[in-house]
Amino acid sequence: MPFAQIYMMEGRTEEQKRAVIEKVSTALVEATGAPQEAIRVWIDEVPKTNWGIAGKTAKDLGR
Repeated sequence: MPFAQIYMMEGRTEEQKRAVIEKVSTALVEATGAPQEAIRVWIDEVPKTNWGIAGKTAKDLGR
């Protein structure tokens, strides 16, 4: 059973997250040969205050 865990910064729409899950699932089916119903994909959203770039939070950088 293939698993994929994806970390992304908060702020994407539900539709965008669904699209990511769908595309990653399809890629895992193609790459592993596992059946679609065996694929597990989850997204962990990281708050902008918990994501740093060059010593500053993404929120401080306006991202």
